[in-house]
Amino acid sequence: MNLELSLIIPLYNRPDEIRELLESLCLQSDSDFEVIIVEDGSSLKSDTIVDSFKDRLNLAYYFKPNSGPGQSRNYGAERAQGNYFIFLDSDCIIPADYIQSVKSFLAEKPVDAFGGPDRADDSFSPIQKAINYSMTALFTTGGIRGGKHSVEKFHPRSFNMGYTKEVFERTGGFAPMRFGEDIDMSIRMMKEGFSTALIPDAFVYHKRRSTFRQFYKQVHNSGIARINLYKRHPESLKLLHFFPASFSLFVIFSLMLMPWTLIPLSFLGFYFLLIFMDALRQNKSIYVAVLAMVASFIQLFSYGLGFIKAVYRRLILGRAEFAAFEKNFYK
Repeated sequence: MNLELSLIIPLYNRPDEIRELLESLCLQSDSDFEVIIVEDGSSLKSDTIVDSFKDRLNLAYYFKPNSGPGQSRNYGAERAQGNYFIFLDSDCIIPADYIQSVKSFLAEKPVDAFGGPDRADDSFSPIQKAINYSMTALFTTGGIRGGKHSVEKFHPRSFNMGYTKEVFERTGGFAPMRFGEDIDMSIRMMKEGFSTALIPDAFVYHKRRSTFRQFYKQVHNSGIARINLYKRHPESLKLLHFFPASFSLFVIFSLMLMPWTLIPLSFLGFYFLLIFMDALRQNKSIYVAVLAMVASFIQLFSYGLGFIKAVYRRLILGRAEFAAFEKNFYK
């Protein structure tokens, strides 16, 4: 297949981030691709910034009413000229050999869909590096995200995900879910018999959230989304997905027992000592390692609370899909 790549980027109130992403795309060693920006009803529009790159990139910009990232990706795919769609988050920076790595891999192994890893760039803030650690480390739930050392079958994630035009046409693209829509898409692709692969060299630098407050909201909704996904795909729920909820309950249980015993807290202390040592080994910074303990606690505890809340509302009360912090998610 003659690869014609369309890079599709949903955007919401992130003018500074989209500038950095587009600047990184201008530095690609292979410049044969198109870029489609879909601004999803932003109050802080990026049209002027995007226009400033049109002389350096094959670039199209669309503004539409807010409908969420999944539907914005579909909007871009419907207007893409390529036969292979690549979806990137606006808070990513793309290494110079990214496009070449994708093309080289697909030339040798023409799979229907792929995903790539994410990393923290040296320019990221200490908090961003700590959050990146918590989202990718095997000591946290990062081990289920589908990286090179994943503990479950690889599912491409939408911050760095590609699939053919045929996949889009047969599956209908992303479902109208606010969170978990990328995992849902990956599951539906596999059910349709499409092949997927991880391209280790096609990594991106992913900023994620810049504050612990934003991170708490993000992972809380990820916990809720896991039960929403279970309702759509019961086979997708694995034993490991219960770990953050178990962690949250153990923390609450340990605090309740503090007047009588500190033994449960000592287990937590040892666990976070392991996280500190591993984060120190990876980041070579005591400060980042301390922040990594905070980020890991937030990730596990907030995800666990979201998971428990969703179990109660969706499985016990039988209510419809929901998300948290919908009015102030980005604050």
